[in-house]
Amino acid sequence: MNTDDPRITRIEWGKLEGERRRHAGSNSRSGAHGQIVHLGLARITTEDGCSGFGFSDIDADHALPLLGRRLSEVFSAQSGVLPAYQALDFAVWDLVGQRQNLPVYALVANLAGASVPTSIHPPCYDTTLYFDDLHLDSTHAAAELLATQALDDYEWGHRAFKVKVGRGARHMSLKHGTERDIAVIRAVRKAIGPTAKLMLDANNGYNLNLTKQVLGETADCNIFWIEEAFHEDAELYAALRDWQTEQGLHVLIADGEGRASSKLLKWARDGFIDVVQYDILRYGFTAWLEVGRRLDQWGVRSAPHHYGRHYGNFASGHLSTAIKNFTFVEWDEATTPGLDTTAYAVKEGEVQIPDSAGFGLKLDNVVFEQAVARNGFRVAMSGRGCRSERL
Repeated sequence: MNTDDPRITRIEWGKLEGERRRHAGSNSRSGAHGQIVHLGLARITTEDGCSGFGFSDIDADHALPLLGRRLSEVFSAQSGVLPAYQALDFAVWDLVGQRQNLPVYALVANLAGASVPTSIHPPCYDTTLYFDDLHLDSTHAAAELLATQALDDYEWGHRAFKVKVGRGARHMSLKHGTERDIAVIRAVRKAIGPTAKLMLDANNGYNLNLTKQVLGETADCNIFWIEEAFHEDAELYAALRDWQTEQGLHVLIADGEGRASSKLLKWARDGFIDVVQYDILRYGFTAWLEVGRRLDQWGVRSAPHHYGRHYGNFASGHLSTAIKNFTFVEWDEATTPGLDTTAYAVKEGEVQIPDSAGFGLKLDNVVFEQAVARNGFRVAMSGRGCRSERL
């Protein structure tokens, strides 16, 4: 056995279930998101007994060929997890951190040739202000409800907030939905005070003219960014930017969280997009290191999305030591039995990231083994080769 470059001998996967702090309502294009969250986790173990775990959607058929691979075949200190193995991206980074007794943020700082800080605390934003008001007839009552939620999240530690808008795209008439959007924006700004950052997310529920209307009527609310105002379109981005210049506004244009156009990075390079938000769980941690480097070169901000699978709360911030224009961790607060996240905390608008090995998370073995048996799989090497248990 080569302890410096061991083989992967076991891969396990199971899905844990957790719960958000409060029920999450609708956005402009979908129904209620609810309170229950699900999180698929993979754990990989090497022949010397060391293990790492992290988010993954891998299945047994794709996991089986990875058995027997040496760590050097899977991971490079110069580039991260190699493309063929990025279905286990987060678990491999965690494993490497465990083996080197370093936090992932130190590994990526070394990869980027940056200095390794003794601690990091990147800024974050509250991403939980959805359409929880659709049952209310009164726009005033709706605005007060969202303001109360924002104030609760402020007291919990947040200093930046993203508000869902676009009620008129599906859930209300266009006129009344837009009026309510504007009332909610104003009420939330009043609740969180003048210095907290406030962002809007329309989930493509606006068009150019609606975007202008809402930004114009909330010009005194100091909006930091408008996210997915409409489906990606360079001509419309340019028109929105020109209009803002005419109006003396400086609202950043953010996009990319969904299945964005393949031209998105080109548009970012050309100055049409200020903030790129590729989903870190779909796009990948290693891939974000590369795209973040390019965005830095172009003067574009990085703010990885991950809503719906809260593992991103803990992984995203580790990128900040390698990406100079890293702007925010999206924070979707949830508690998942079996996953100990207590080393992380949100204080005064920042994520306090632990300096412990890997991603600094702990997995309850009993709970995880139950999940593997209930809804997951295990593949492992034996004296006769590889075996698969679909449980």
